[in-house]
Amino acid sequence: MASGDGRPRIGLALGSGSARGLAHVGVIRAIEDVGIKIDYIAGTSMGALIGAVHAAGKLGELETTFLGFDWKKTASFFDVVLPRSGLLDGAKVSALVRSHIHADDIEALPITFAAVASDLTSGKEVVIRTGDIIEAVRASISVPGIFTPVRRNGQLLVDGGLTNPVPTSAVRVMGADFIIAVDLNHQIVNGKNLKPLLPVASNEESDPGPRSAWMGRYTQTMQSLKQKLLASDAPGRTQLLRWLAREEPLPSIFEVLLASINIMETSITQTRLHIDQPDIIIQPPLGHIRFLEFGRAEEIIAIGYAHTQRQLAALDPEVLPR
Repeated sequence: MASGDGRPRIGLALGSGSARGLAHVGVIRAIEDVGIKIDYIAGTSMGALIGAVHAAGKLGELETTFLGFDWKKTASFFDVVLPRSGLLDGAKVSALVRSHIHADDIEALPITFAAVASDLTSGKEVVIRTGDIIEAVRASISVPGIFTPVRRNGQLLVDGGLTNPVPTSAVRVMGADFIIAVDLNHQIVNGKNLKPLLPVASNEESDPGPRSAWMGRYTQTMQSLKQKLLASDAPGRTQLLRWLAREEPLPSIFEVLLASINIMETSITQTRLHIDQPDIIIQPPLGHIRFLEFGRAEEIIAIGYAHTQRQLAALDPEVLPR
């Protein structure tokens, strides 16, 4: 069904990707620059966060916020709450979203929006299209074992990436005639999965400088997390500190959790996109970006923009709905 002005209704499906999700900012900018108007947005995990802010018309402000991120700022979001059902409470992430979205309910957003989560009890995908927008985004980003789940309407909700990492089907049900999907995870396994918190620069063997500088920032982040754990009296604190200190030959708890989720989401994405194919799929090259590298916002956004710009320019102009 066409929109009121006769053009097809455009849906944007924004996939999961943690720090890689910042590429959505660049993707959206490139889409807007060619004159495509988005009517519907469905987002999973970081895609839900970016999508909600864009639906509220505040993407520019969010971009400015993330461009100011470094590892110290990233570490400040580690609100450790052991011994609960996740390492992080997520309250600070919720506050970040709230500071950029001046609306209480999803229905109040200028662009129709949905956040995709997963119900731990039933194992089913949950598409949230009404109600508290902060709660919806918080549920969608709740990586199991990292963030505590969200209770909503009798459901226990976690990251939507467990069931629908790139929510093409969700935005289609919303009413989209033409769907642009953004998959940020297609390069993240394939020999690069461990260690997911560590960057792998293409020139690091010949130039150890970038890796050495990053390791300093990584150490600062882990030290900040350790200090918060030391200040608590949580059971299991000693064991977790040992993992974070990387004193054991096995990967740390973060590495195991994130690598496992990477594998799962990549597999699910391939299957679901094969079954429910979008009209355009955008896959920026982000395999070198790791889970917490929000300090590389400028680079990630630029990659999303440049890749999308090239891909759209290569298409037949008749294919692009405007």
